[in-house]
Amino acid sequence: MSEAAAAAELAARASYGRLVAHLAARWRDVARAEDALGDALVAALETWPRAGVPDKPEAWLLTAARRRLVDGARHAHVAVAAEADLALMLREQTDDVGQTASSDERLALLFVCAHPDIDEAARTPLMLQTVLGLDAARIASAFLVAPATMGQRLVRVKAKIREAGIRFEVPEHREMAARLPPVLDAIYAAYGSGWEDVAGADPRRRGLAEEAIWLGRLVTRLLPDEPEALGLLALMLHCEARRPARRDDGGAYVPLSEQDVARWSRSLIDEAESVLATAARFAAPGRFQLEAAIQSAHAQRARTGATDWEAIALLYKGLLRCAPTVGARVAAAAARAEARGAEAGLRTLDGMPPDAVRTYQPYWALRAQLLTTLGRANHARDAFDRAIGLTEEAAVREFLMTRSADIR
Repeated sequence: MSEAAAAAELAARASYGRLVAHLAARWRDVARAEDALGDALVAALETWPRAGVPDKPEAWLLTAARRRLVDGARHAHVAVAAEADLALMLREQTDDVGQTASSDERLALLFVCAHPDIDEAARTPLMLQTVLGLDAARIASAFLVAPATMGQRLVRVKAKIREAGIRFEVPEHREMAARLPPVLDAIYAAYGSGWEDVAGADPRRRGLAEEAIWLGRLVTRLLPDEPEALGLLALMLHCEARRPARRDDGGAYVPLSEQDVARWSRSLIDEAESVLATAARFAAPGRFQLEAAIQSAHAQRARTGATDWEAIALLYKGLLRCAPTVGARVAAAAARAEARGAEAGLRTLDGMPPDAVRTYQPYWALRAQLLTTLGRANHARDAFDRAIGLTEEAAVREFLMTRSADIR
Protein backbone atom coordinates (compact mmCIF):
# COMPACT_ATOMS: atom_id res chain seq x y z
CA MET A 1 0.00 0.00 0.00
CA SER A 2 1.36 3.45 -0.97
CA GLU A 3 1.98 6.15 1.62
CA ALA A 4 -0.94 8.19 0.25
CA ALA A 5 -3.32 5.24 0.35
CA ALA A 6 -2.23 4.37 3.89
CA ALA A 7 -2.76 7.98 4.99
CA ALA A 8 -6.25 8.04 3.46
CA GLU A 9 -7.16 4.76 5.16
CA LEU A 10 -5.84 5.93 8.53
CA ALA A 11 -7.72 9.24 8.30
CA ALA A 12 -10.90 7.41 7.35
CA ARG A 13 -10.66 4.91 10.18
CA ALA A 14 -9.71 7.51 12.78
CA SER A 15 -12.27 10.15 11.90
CA TYR A 16 -15.04 8.59 9.82
CA GLY A 17 -17.69 8.77 12.53
CA ARG A 18 -16.80 12.31 13.58
CA LEU A 19 -16.92 13.56 10.00
CA VAL A 20 -20.21 11.86 9.18
CA ALA A 21 -21.78 13.22 12.36
CA HIS A 22 -20.54 16.75 11.62
CA LEU A 23 -21.80 16.70 8.03
CA ALA A 24 -25.11 15.04 8.90
CA ALA A 25 -25.78 17.56 11.68
CA ARG A 26 -25.51 20.42 9.21
CA TRP A 27 -27.13 18.81 6.18
CA ARG A 28 -29.80 16.88 8.11
CA ASP A 29 -29.21 13.80 5.98
CA VAL A 30 -27.13 10.82 7.12
CA ALA A 31 -27.15 9.01 3.76
CA ARG A 32 -25.97 12.05 1.81
CA ALA A 33 -23.26 12.74 4.38
CA GLU A 34 -21.95 9.20 4.02
CA ASP A 35 -22.04 9.40 0.23
CA ALA A 36 -20.17 12.70 0.22
CA LEU A 37 -17.49 11.41 2.59
CA GLY A 38 -17.13 8.26 0.47
CA ASP A 39 -16.58 10.43 -2.61
CA ALA A 40 -14.03 12.48 -0.68
CA LEU A 41 -12.09 9.33 0.20
CA VAL A 42 -12.05 8.25 -3.44
CA ALA A 43 -10.79 11.73 -4.37
CA ALA A 44 -8.05 11.45 -1.75
CA LEU A 45 -6.86 8.15 -3.20
CA GLU A 46 -6.72 9.77 -6.63
CA THR A 47 -5.20 13.10 -5.58
CA TRP A 48 -2.81 12.44 -2.72
CA PRO A 49 -0.41 10.15 -4.66
CA ARG A 50 0.13 13.06 -7.13
CA ALA A 51 -0.09 16.11 -4.90
CA GLY A 52 1.20 14.61 -1.67
CA VAL A 53 -0.55 13.88 1.62
CA PRO A 54 -1.95 17.12 3.12
CA ASP A 55 -0.75 18.31 6.50
CA LYS A 56 -4.25 17.85 7.91
CA PRO A 57 -5.86 14.89 6.12
CA GLU A 58 -9.11 15.05 8.12
CA ALA A 59 -9.63 18.72 7.27
CA TRP A 60 -8.99 17.95 3.59
CA LEU A 61 -11.58 15.18 3.64
CA LEU A 62 -14.13 17.40 5.38
CA THR A 63 -13.65 20.18 2.84
CA ALA A 64 -13.91 17.78 -0.09
CA ALA A 65 -17.07 16.20 1.32
CA ARG A 66 -18.64 19.62 1.85
CA ARG A 67 -17.91 20.57 -1.75
CA ARG A 68 -19.65 17.45 -2.95
CA LEU A 69 -22.67 18.18 -0.79
CA VAL A 70 -22.85 21.75 -2.11
CA ASP A 71 -22.43 20.59 -5.70
CA GLY A 72 -25.11 17.95 -5.19
CA ALA A 73 -27.51 20.48 -3.71
CA ARG A 74 -26.96 22.88 -6.61
CA HIS A 75 -27.42 20.03 -9.06
CA ALA A 76 -30.74 19.26 -7.41
CA HIS A 77 -31.89 22.83 -8.22
CA VAL A 78 -31.63 24.27 -4.72
CA ALA A 79 -33.49 27.55 -4.43
CA VAL A 80 -31.41 30.63 -5.13
CA ALA A 81 -32.19 31.88 -1.63
CA ALA A 82 -30.22 28.97 -0.19
CA GLU A 83 -27.06 29.74 -2.17
CA ALA A 84 -25.70 32.07 0.50
CA ASP A 85 -26.15 29.38 3.15
CA LEU A 86 -24.37 26.85 0.95
CA ALA A 87 -21.46 29.23 0.42
CA LEU A 88 -21.25 29.88 4.16
CA MET A 89 -21.11 26.16 4.88
CA LEU A 90 -18.34 25.76 2.36
CA ARG A 91 -16.29 28.55 3.94
CA GLU A 92 -16.52 27.13 7.48
CA GLN A 93 -13.17 26.66 9.12
CA THR A 94 -11.96 23.07 8.84
CA ASP A 95 -8.60 23.30 10.56
CA ASP A 96 -9.74 21.79 13.84
CA VAL A 97 -11.82 18.76 12.86
CA GLY A 98 -11.94 17.53 16.45
CA GLN A 99 -13.69 20.79 17.39
CA THR A 100 -16.12 20.97 14.47
CA ALA A 101 -17.07 17.31 14.72
CA SER A 102 -17.90 17.19 18.40
CA SER A 103 -18.83 14.19 20.53
CA ASP A 104 -22.19 15.89 21.15
CA GLU A 105 -22.94 15.59 17.42
CA ARG A 106 -21.90 11.97 17.46
CA LEU A 107 -24.20 11.31 20.39
CA ALA A 108 -27.03 13.01 18.51
CA LEU A 109 -26.36 10.81 15.49
CA LEU A 110 -26.54 7.72 17.71
CA PHE A 111 -30.09 8.68 18.64
CA VAL A 112 -30.91 9.40 15.00
CA CYS A 113 -29.79 5.88 14.07
CA ALA A 114 -32.24 4.56 16.69
CA HIS A 115 -35.17 5.98 14.71
CA PRO A 116 -38.25 3.72 15.09
CA ASP A 117 -38.54 3.36 11.28
CA ILE A 118 -35.12 1.68 11.16
CA ASP A 119 -35.15 -2.10 11.62
CA GLU A 120 -34.54 -2.83 15.31
CA ALA A 121 -31.89 -5.48 14.64
CA ALA A 122 -29.91 -3.08 12.46
CA ARG A 123 -29.90 -0.01 14.69
CA THR A 124 -26.88 -0.86 16.82
CA PRO A 125 -24.74 -2.15 13.89
CA LEU A 126 -25.65 1.01 11.95
CA MET A 127 -24.43 3.16 14.84
CA LEU A 128 -21.19 1.23 15.09
CA GLN A 129 -20.41 1.75 11.42
CA THR A 130 -21.83 5.22 10.79
CA VAL A 131 -20.99 6.96 14.06
CA LEU A 132 -18.06 5.02 15.50
CA GLY A 133 -16.38 3.96 12.28
CA LEU A 134 -16.14 0.19 12.83
CA ASP A 135 -15.99 -1.91 9.69
CA ALA A 136 -18.48 -4.67 8.91
CA ALA A 137 -16.05 -7.43 9.90
CA ARG A 138 -15.47 -5.99 13.37
CA ILE A 139 -19.20 -5.41 13.86
CA ALA A 140 -19.94 -8.95 12.71
CA SER A 141 -17.46 -10.27 15.28
CA ALA A 142 -19.24 -8.36 18.06
CA PHE A 143 -22.59 -9.84 17.03
CA LEU A 144 -21.25 -13.34 16.29
CA VAL A 145 -22.43 -13.38 12.67
CA ALA A 146 -20.61 -13.76 9.35
CA PRO A 147 -19.05 -10.53 7.96
CA ALA A 148 -20.95 -10.98 4.68
CA THR A 149 -24.24 -11.24 6.57
CA MET A 150 -23.52 -8.08 8.53
CA GLY A 151 -22.41 -6.24 5.41
CA GLN A 152 -25.65 -7.12 3.63
CA ARG A 153 -27.69 -6.06 6.66
CA LEU A 154 -26.01 -2.66 6.72
CA VAL A 155 -26.48 -2.15 2.98
CA ARG A 156 -30.19 -2.97 3.28
CA VAL A 157 -30.80 -0.62 6.20
CA LYS A 158 -29.02 2.27 4.46
CA ALA A 159 -31.11 1.66 1.35
CA LYS A 160 -34.23 1.82 3.51
CA ILE A 161 -33.06 5.09 5.07
CA ARG A 162 -32.75 6.60 1.59
CA GLU A 163 -36.06 5.20 0.37
CA ALA A 164 -37.97 6.27 3.47
CA GLY A 165 -36.34 9.69 3.54
CA ILE A 166 -35.27 9.34 7.20
CA ARG A 167 -33.41 12.57 7.94
CA PHE A 168 -31.10 13.82 10.66
CA GLU A 169 -33.64 14.96 13.21
CA VAL A 170 -32.54 14.76 16.84
CA PRO A 171 -35.48 13.43 18.90
CA GLU A 172 -37.03 15.47 21.65
CA HIS A 173 -35.89 14.70 25.17
CA ARG A 174 -38.99 12.67 26.00
CA GLU A 175 -38.37 10.41 22.97
CA MET A 176 -34.75 9.72 23.84
CA ALA A 177 -35.52 7.23 26.62
CA ALA A 178 -37.40 5.02 24.15
CA ARG A 179 -34.40 5.06 21.81
CA LEU A 180 -31.84 4.55 24.55
CA PRO A 181 -31.34 0.71 24.53
CA PRO A 182 -29.68 0.43 21.08
CA VAL A 183 -27.60 3.53 21.84
CA LEU A 184 -26.26 1.87 25.00
CA ASP A 185 -25.67 -1.36 23.07
CA ALA A 186 -23.57 0.53 20.51
CA ILE A 187 -21.48 2.27 23.16
CA TYR A 188 -21.01 -1.08 24.94
CA ALA A 189 -19.90 -2.82 21.72
CA ALA A 190 -17.55 0.04 20.86
CA TYR A 191 -15.95 -0.15 24.30
CA GLY A 192 -15.58 -3.90 23.96
CA SER A 193 -13.81 -3.53 20.63
CA GLY A 194 -11.43 -0.95 22.07
CA TRP A 195 -10.91 -3.05 25.21
CA GLU A 196 -9.64 -5.97 23.12
CA ASP A 197 -6.86 -3.83 21.63
CA VAL A 198 -4.84 -3.39 24.81
CA ALA A 199 -1.64 -2.38 23.05
CA GLY A 200 -3.39 0.17 20.84
CA ALA A 201 -1.74 -1.38 17.80
CA ASP A 202 -4.85 -1.50 15.63
CA PRO A 203 -5.55 1.95 14.09
CA ARG A 204 -9.17 0.91 13.54
CA ARG A 205 -9.72 0.69 17.30
CA ARG A 206 -7.24 3.19 18.70
CA GLY A 207 -8.96 5.49 21.18
CA LEU A 208 -12.28 3.65 20.81
CA ALA A 209 -12.53 2.71 24.51
CA GLU A 210 -11.94 6.32 25.56
CA GLU A 211 -14.51 7.54 23.02
CA ALA A 212 -17.07 5.04 24.34
CA ILE A 213 -16.53 6.21 27.91
CA TRP A 214 -16.87 9.83 26.81
CA LEU A 215 -20.13 9.05 25.03
CA GLY A 216 -21.29 7.14 28.11
CA ARG A 217 -20.65 10.23 30.24
CA LEU A 218 -22.59 12.39 27.76
CA VAL A 219 -25.57 10.04 27.89
CA THR A 220 -25.71 10.15 31.69
CA ARG A 221 -25.57 13.95 31.61
CA LEU A 222 -28.32 14.07 29.01
CA LEU A 223 -30.47 11.42 30.75
CA PRO A 224 -29.41 11.43 34.42
CA ASP A 225 -32.47 9.46 35.52
CA GLU A 226 -31.74 6.41 33.34
CA PRO A 227 -30.23 3.71 35.62
CA GLU A 228 -29.03 1.53 32.73
CA ALA A 229 -27.04 4.42 31.27
CA LEU A 230 -25.42 4.85 34.69
CA GLY A 231 -24.84 1.10 34.87
CA LEU A 232 -23.04 1.08 31.53
CA LEU A 233 -20.80 3.95 32.57
CA ALA A 234 -19.96 2.18 35.84
CA LEU A 235 -19.20 -1.03 33.94
CA MET A 236 -16.80 0.70 31.54
CA LEU A 237 -15.06 2.57 34.36
CA HIS A 238 -14.53 -0.64 36.35
CA CYS A 239 -13.04 -2.37 33.32
CA GLU A 240 -10.90 0.62 32.41
CA ALA A 241 -9.52 0.69 35.96
CA ARG A 242 -7.83 -2.65 35.29
CA ARG A 243 -6.30 -1.76 31.92
CA PRO A 244 -2.75 -1.10 33.26
CA ALA A 245 -2.67 -4.56 34.89
CA ARG A 246 -3.74 -6.55 31.83
CA ARG A 247 -0.15 -6.73 30.55
CA ASP A 248 3.05 -7.11 32.55
CA ASP A 249 6.12 -4.93 32.01
CA GLY A 250 7.19 -7.18 29.14
CA GLY A 251 3.83 -6.94 27.40
CA ALA A 252 2.68 -10.46 28.32
CA TYR A 253 -1.03 -11.10 28.92
CA VAL A 254 -2.11 -11.36 32.57
CA PRO A 255 -5.51 -12.96 33.33
CA LEU A 256 -7.79 -11.20 35.80
CA SER A 257 -7.18 -13.68 38.62
CA GLU A 258 -3.41 -13.07 38.43
CA GLN A 259 -3.42 -9.28 38.02
CA ASP A 260 -1.55 -7.08 40.47
CA VAL A 261 -4.31 -5.07 42.15
CA ALA A 262 -1.78 -2.36 42.98
CA ARG A 263 -1.85 -1.50 39.27
CA TRP A 264 -5.61 -1.00 39.24
CA SER A 265 -6.78 2.62 39.18
CA ARG A 266 -8.35 3.39 42.56
CA SER A 267 -9.79 6.68 41.29
CA LEU A 268 -11.65 4.97 38.45
CA ILE A 269 -12.89 2.24 40.80
CA ASP A 270 -14.16 4.85 43.25
CA GLU A 271 -15.93 6.72 40.45
CA ALA A 272 -17.46 3.49 39.14
CA GLU A 273 -18.74 2.60 42.61
CA SER A 274 -20.29 6.04 43.02
CA VAL A 275 -22.03 5.86 39.62
CA LEU A 276 -23.30 2.34 40.33
CA ALA A 277 -24.65 3.42 43.73
CA THR A 278 -26.56 6.23 42.01
CA ALA A 279 -28.06 3.74 39.56
CA ALA A 280 -29.09 1.41 42.39
CA ARG A 281 -31.20 4.16 43.97
CA PHE A 282 -33.69 3.82 41.10
CA ALA A 283 -34.39 0.20 42.15
CA ALA A 284 -34.68 -0.87 38.49
CA PRO A 285 -31.86 -3.38 37.89
CA GLY A 286 -30.98 -4.27 34.34
CA ARG A 287 -28.28 -5.85 32.22
CA PHE A 288 -25.62 -3.16 32.48
CA GLN A 289 -26.13 -2.61 36.19
CA LEU A 290 -25.72 -6.34 36.79
CA GLU A 291 -22.58 -6.45 34.66
CA ALA A 292 -21.23 -3.47 36.57
CA ALA A 293 -22.07 -5.19 39.86
CA ILE A 294 -20.06 -8.23 38.74
CA GLN A 295 -17.07 -6.00 38.01
CA SER A 296 -17.59 -4.28 41.35
CA ALA A 297 -17.37 -7.67 43.06
CA HIS A 298 -14.07 -8.32 41.28
CA ALA A 299 -12.83 -4.89 42.33
CA GLN A 300 -13.30 -5.80 46.00
CA ARG A 301 -10.16 -7.94 45.72
CA ALA A 302 -8.16 -4.70 45.83
CA ARG A 303 -9.62 -4.07 49.30
CA THR A 304 -10.03 -7.55 50.81
CA GLY A 305 -7.44 -9.60 48.92
CA ALA A 306 -10.09 -12.21 48.01
CA THR A 307 -12.82 -12.72 45.42
CA ASP A 308 -16.34 -13.73 46.46
CA TRP A 309 -17.05 -16.19 43.65
CA GLU A 310 -20.38 -17.30 45.12
CA ALA A 311 -21.62 -13.71 44.95
CA ILE A 312 -20.35 -13.37 41.39
CA ALA A 313 -22.01 -16.64 40.35
CA LEU A 314 -25.28 -15.40 41.85
CA LEU A 315 -25.00 -12.10 39.96
CA TYR A 316 -24.45 -14.00 36.72
CA LYS A 317 -27.58 -15.99 37.44
CA GLY A 318 -29.50 -12.71 37.53
CA LEU A 319 -27.75 -11.45 34.40
CA LEU A 320 -28.70 -14.55 32.42
CA ARG A 321 -32.37 -13.91 33.18
CA CYS A 322 -32.32 -10.58 31.34
CA ALA A 323 -29.42 -11.07 28.89
CA PRO A 324 -28.70 -14.75 28.13
CA THR A 325 -25.91 -13.98 25.66
CA VAL A 326 -23.17 -16.41 24.72
CA GLY A 327 -20.59 -14.24 26.47
CA ALA A 328 -22.60 -14.08 29.67
CA ARG A 329 -23.16 -17.84 29.68
CA VAL A 330 -19.44 -18.57 29.26
CA ALA A 331 -18.52 -16.05 31.97
CA ALA A 332 -21.17 -17.59 34.25
CA ALA A 333 -19.58 -21.00 33.67
CA ALA A 334 -16.20 -19.58 34.71
CA ALA A 335 -17.69 -18.13 37.90
CA ARG A 336 -19.46 -21.40 38.65
CA ALA A 337 -16.19 -23.27 38.21
CA GLU A 338 -14.42 -20.97 40.66
CA ALA A 339 -17.24 -21.24 43.20
CA ARG A 340 -18.10 -24.95 42.92
CA GLY A 341 -15.30 -26.65 41.03
CA ALA A 342 -14.14 -27.28 37.47
CA GLU A 343 -16.63 -30.12 36.92
CA ALA A 344 -19.57 -27.81 37.62
CA GLY A 345 -18.21 -25.21 35.22
CA LEU A 346 -17.65 -27.81 32.51
CA ARG A 347 -21.23 -29.08 32.85
CA THR A 348 -22.43 -25.53 32.21
CA LEU A 349 -20.28 -25.30 29.08
CA ASP A 350 -21.52 -28.69 27.89
CA GLY A 351 -25.08 -27.40 28.07
CA MET A 352 -24.45 -24.66 25.50
CA PRO A 353 -25.57 -25.15 21.84
CA PRO A 354 -22.56 -26.23 19.72
CA ASP A 355 -23.43 -23.82 16.91
CA ALA A 356 -23.37 -20.88 19.30
CA VAL A 357 -19.82 -21.55 20.53
CA ARG A 358 -18.11 -23.06 17.50
CA THR A 359 -16.11 -19.90 16.79
CA TYR A 360 -16.36 -18.21 20.19
CA GLN A 361 -12.80 -18.00 21.49
CA PRO A 362 -13.54 -17.45 25.23
CA TYR A 363 -15.56 -20.68 25.28
CA TRP A 364 -12.60 -22.76 24.06
CA ALA A 365 -10.09 -20.96 26.29
CA LEU A 366 -12.22 -21.64 29.37
CA ARG A 367 -12.91 -25.21 28.30
CA ALA A 368 -9.18 -25.82 27.91
CA GLN A 369 -8.50 -24.42 31.37
CA LEU A 370 -11.19 -26.55 33.04
CA LEU A 371 -10.12 -29.72 31.25
CA THR A 372 -6.53 -29.07 32.34
CA THR A 373 -7.67 -28.71 35.96
CA LEU A 374 -9.56 -32.02 35.67
CA GLY A 375 -6.46 -33.78 34.29
CA ARG A 376 -7.97 -34.50 30.86
CA ALA A 377 -4.79 -33.60 29.01
CA ASN A 378 -5.62 -34.69 25.45
CA HIS A 379 -9.01 -32.97 25.42
CA ALA A 380 -7.45 -29.90 27.00
CA ARG A 381 -4.82 -29.67 24.23
CA ASP A 382 -7.54 -29.91 21.59
CA ALA A 383 -9.47 -27.11 23.23
CA PHE A 384 -6.33 -24.99 23.52
CA ASP A 385 -5.69 -25.50 19.80
CA ARG A 386 -9.19 -24.26 19.01
CA ALA A 387 -8.78 -21.23 21.29
CA ILE A 388 -5.35 -20.37 19.86
CA GLY A 389 -6.66 -20.56 16.32
CA LEU A 390 -9.50 -18.17 17.15
CA THR A 391 -7.32 -15.62 18.98
CA GLU A 392 -6.46 -12.34 17.24
CA GLU A 393 -4.43 -10.74 20.04
CA ALA A 394 -0.79 -11.87 19.88
CA ALA A 395 -0.19 -11.62 23.65
CA VAL A 396 -3.24 -13.75 24.43
CA ARG A 397 -2.21 -16.30 21.82
CA GLU A 398 1.26 -16.54 23.40
CA PHE A 399 -0.32 -16.99 26.85
CA LEU A 400 -2.53 -19.85 25.61
CA MET A 401 0.34 -21.53 23.80
CA THR A 402 2.40 -21.46 26.99
CA ARG A 403 -0.46 -22.93 29.04
CA SER A 404 -0.97 -25.66 26.44
CA ALA A 405 2.73 -26.52 26.43
CA ASP A 406 2.70 -26.81 30.23
CA ILE A 407 0.11 -29.62 30.20
CA ARG A 408 1.53 -32.86 31.51
